[in-house]
Amino acid sequence: MNTDAIESMVRDVLSRMNSLQGDASVPVAAPGNTTHTAKVTDYPLANKHPDWVKTATNKTLDELTLENVLSNKITAQDMRITPETLRIQAAIAKDAGRDRLAMNFERAAELTAVSDDRILEIYNALRPYRSTKEELMAIADDLESRYQAKICAAFVREAAALYVERKKLKGDD
Repeated sequence: MNTDAIESMVRDVLSRMNSLQGDASVPVAAPGNTTHTAKVTDYPLANKHPDWVKTATNKTLDELTLENVLSNKITAQDMRITPETLRIQAAIAKDAGRDRLAMNFERAAELTAVSDDRILEIYNALRPYRSTKEELMAIADDLESRYQAKICAAFVREAAALYVERKKLKGDD
């Protein structure tokens, strides 16, 4: 596959994703504060609002030390980011005018609910010539219904449409 075709596909997907972002991004209230929406002035969170950042196992930033890692008080599971923190980062990116970055944070927030193995399966399915349109649509439906990952589901549907257009589906080679 030549690089011009890949670049063209990436531009096409990004363009289509940008058309979705108006529906996807929602202002996020900072934890413990229902009146304040995270802004660019709240960045970096670790310095300005460390109390807003918790891991998936409810550890605080202060607990994430080398000493705690070496003494096995911190595990890999303790290092996982929460969807709330990612959505705060998305709100900050949006406030900074970085809409694509905000969209990426929103997608990442959705994916925190999806197992690593399932993400790898989806990644492999999205590679050119690996899936049929029906298989990609089933992945999108699964993302939306099981994980409420509407942005990610839309991304997979857009990829499926683009693969139809570019003849990049399984059986097209």
